[in-house]
Amino acid sequence: MKTKIKAFTLSELIIVLVLSSIIVGLAFSVLTLVQRHMFSIQDNLSTNATLKKLEQSLWIDFNRYSKIKYSNTNDELVLASEIDSVSYKFLTDYVIKGIDTFNISIESKTLFFDAKTIDFGPVDAVKLKTSKAFRNQELFIFMENDANVYMN
Repeated sequence: MKTKIKAFTLSELIIVLVLSSIIVGLAFSVLTLVQRHMFSIQDNLSTNATLKKLEQSLWIDFNRYSKIKYSNTNDELVLASEIDSVSYKFLTDYVIKGIDTFNISIESKTLFFDAKTIDFGPVDAVKLKTSKAFRNQELFIFMENDANVYMN
């Protein structure tokens, strides 16, 4: 009685194992690449969101307050009206506005009054350039002066 049992040979099983391990290895390497890409997208989104928050905050305050002055000794931009005031303090790695902190390093800032660059005093426009970590983006925030600015 010679009955043949249907089965795989040892060489066939080894070939299947080798091919399976190659496919699993490729899948894990692709997964690692996708995860790195997702982390960079998330970091980019976070960076842009922080920058947009600072820009939006400055735009709101520039349009809300009528008097804006810059003090170069404190590296501080003070925005005031008859009712309230707020200040932005520029430090090396972040900008502080009251109790808010924007984790943005400002590489350079240029202050303007009547389209002329100034070092201190009244301000009607600010140009901020971020560091390399924020891809050297620039923010330009301005306000339109009314007659009160020139009378005081």
